[in-house]
Amino acid sequence: MKTISNPTRNKWEKLAQRPLIKQQRLMKLVEKMFYNIHRKGDKAVLEYSRKHDFAGQTSLEVEQGTISQAIDQVPQQLKQAIELAVKNVTAFHLSQREEVRKVETSPGVTCWRESRPIERVGIYIPGGTAPLFSTVVMLGVPAKLAGCQEIILCTPPNEEGVIHPAILYAANLVGVTRVFAVGGIQAIGAMTFGTESIPTVNKIFGPGNQYVMAAKRSAQYYGVAIDMPAGPSELLVIADWSCNPSFVAADLLSQAEHGPDSQVILLSDDKRVVKEVIKEIDLQIEQLPRKELAKQAMKNSKAILFKTLEECMSFSNFYAPEHLILATEFPTLLGRDVVSAGSVFLGNYSPESAGDYASGTNHTLPTSGHAKAYSGVSLDSFVKKITFQYITDEGIKSIGTAVETMAEAEELHGHKNAMTLRLASVTKASLTTASIDSLLEEGATPERKAVEGTGEETTEQAITKAAERTAEEKVEERRPENDQNETE
Repeated sequence: MKTISNPTRNKWEKLAQRPLIKQQRLMKLVEKMFYNIHRKGDKAVLEYSRKHDFAGQTSLEVEQGTISQAIDQVPQQLKQAIELAVKNVTAFHLSQREEVRKVETSPGVTCWRESRPIERVGIYIPGGTAPLFSTVVMLGVPAKLAGCQEIILCTPPNEEGVIHPAILYAANLVGVTRVFAVGGIQAIGAMTFGTESIPTVNKIFGPGNQYVMAAKRSAQYYGVAIDMPAGPSELLVIADWSCNPSFVAADLLSQAEHGPDSQVILLSDDKRVVKEVIKEIDLQIEQLPRKELAKQAMKNSKAILFKTLEECMSFSNFYAPEHLILATEFPTLLGRDVVSAGSVFLGNYSPESAGDYASGTNHTLPTSGHAKAYSGVSLDSFVKKITFQYITDEGIKSIGTAVETMAEAEELHGHKNAMTLRLASVTKASLTTASIDSLLEEGATPERKAVEGTGEETTEQAITKAAERTAEEKVEERRPENDQNETE
């Protein structure tokens, strides 16, 4: 881990850079694979899967029998842990449901918004260097809560053609409808175009390496939405004198072990803290089974010393980390200054791994600085927000003239006419009603008194019923069966 002391502002951009594969070469590979998948379907997907994952693969869908066998292989303790995670993630995401709130913006104009589930979603679960069954929980739970009818899961098999049993157990637990043994660019391509086996989806979710992320970006050009830019994992820790250096080192390594393209950053206003954390990293990294991956990631990582915690936070907001830990004396107070981050962990006893698994928040988060504009996955990610409005004749009077004026100013006379006709109708109706009221008040008062309490119609009621009959006759005239010119 490289140490930098008090960098000037003009060096921040370089310090915030992530390790990236050359994008031009990457996108060229994605487009080539997408082209073949679009043309050849399952055949192309299987060719890529045999090349990159399981050489003997002959089919893509995972049968229910295989899923049932896998469930039996999961240890009871792990099942209970996953069930706890599902319970907490469910509780947190249920709290995100919104009540429908109708607002009368002007007299007679009522507007509101309702949620509708995305019908078919695809979730991508990385399984290469680590079987991320926790991501099944993070994506499957809100998809089910949102009411998505179909939840398609794609995850790569290992070299023996096996999907980790915990992935299949979690998929069954959260309500995934179909599972496919396919990963990488080919999985994203299959869900984008659809093949003989894998259906096209409306939106693709899930983290992955840079190849998967590039494929998700391309999917958008072909009409499939994605959750967010979510590539290689990253973590930034702000630590002051009150931190526990061994905790901080463990947190940094927890993200470094994801893969060689992960990145971790330590920021501090205390030189002693930086030295102690680096010392702890050197000790702890040797104990990790995935130490070689972690060591590669640490080459892309940095420890930066600033003069104050305020400067640390300013750099953090500039970097916009996927995960942010505030291991400081007053983390809640410092947390008020967070502007850009995927998920924030406050205090010495809030490890990032808690959010990865069982605290309840979602761990599918924006990376590579995209936290400046994107949020992590939530219940809203799986629904569409549709606005409604209901306008009465009173509403036409309230906003009609404003609509006409604005439409005319934009030289959109068709827009203006759509309102003008309604204004004229409402105005005419108002005048007619006013005339009737005037006549009744002036000359029909005795008649009104005479029929009061007898059950007979007043003149006003008779006029109203006549108008209703006329309207009904006009509707009847428009019925197709009454069209004399219709060809038999």
